Amino acid sequence: MNNEAKFWDGQTCHLCPHECQIPENHHGICGVRKNINGQLIAESYGEITSLALDPIEKKPLYMFHPGAKILSVGSYGCNFSCPFCQNHGIAMPKAKPHTEKITPQQLVELAQKTTAQGNIGVAYTYNEPLVGYEFVYDCAKLIKNAELKNILITNGFINTEPLQAILPYIDAMNIDLKGFNDDFYKKVGGKLDAVKNTITQASKTCHVEITTLVIPNENESHVEDIAKWLASLDPCIPLHLSRFFPRNEYVNHSPTPHETVLGLAEVARKYLKNVFVGNM
Repeated sequence: MNNEAKFWDGQTCHLCPHECQIPENHHGICGVRKNINGQLIAESYGEITSLALDPIEKKPLYMFHPGAKILSVGSYGCNFSCPFCQNHGIAMPKAKPHTEKITPQQLVELAQKTTAQGNIGVAYTYNEPLVGYEFVYDCAKLIKNAELKNILITNGFINTEPLQAILPYIDAMNIDLKGFNDDFYKKVGGKLDAVKNTITQASKTCHVEITTLVIPNENESHVEDIAKWLASLDPCIPLHLSRFFPRNEYVNHSPTPHETVLGLAEVARKYLKNVFVGNM
């Protein structure tokens, strides 16, 4: 682990806006960072739950090297608690899931070996990758040195200092914008302004695409405001409107109707040049 990626002081974690106070032998909200002998250690370092060579469009990134493949790696843990989480088995596990160990160097070597299959780099994805910041940071530096691409698929809930430290190594990001008011973000355990800050900062330094999961009777009314705000940054930022399917605590909810997603895409296109629909 690299000391450059150390964002904690005593019992206080400064990685994300939760600013968790973590007593000895306890974890932070993310379920990953633990106080061990006065050090806030990411127990998930090098522990992976998922590894796959995916089409880059699956991330989803439609306008960053379309047609390419990306080596996708995931661990476990998240600093949100979305009741509709589509990947809660590893994002919010009740117990530590099965993992395999991998070092940053081994991940780089695997990424290099798969370039013959069209791979252009590594995507940190599946769970919330930035709760395992140290591992992502160490891998990203090596991947950049190997002249491959680093991609983050993230909820964007990170403090400015660690964000600025990792951005020089990141080539593209897909950032979830869950909704567009504070009440909705309280429901998922976050803060809208922090995510907006991440999108604003990242869009200045790397390719950014945004995903909003459209949930019936929850956030449909937010889409127009999302599109307006993104357009104020850059009307070319791609927005993915994704159809919800029942998951986690929302297993008794109905999937989003096709026509709802398609209609909201037309609304968003009044402001943005690149709007896509997913999970259709």
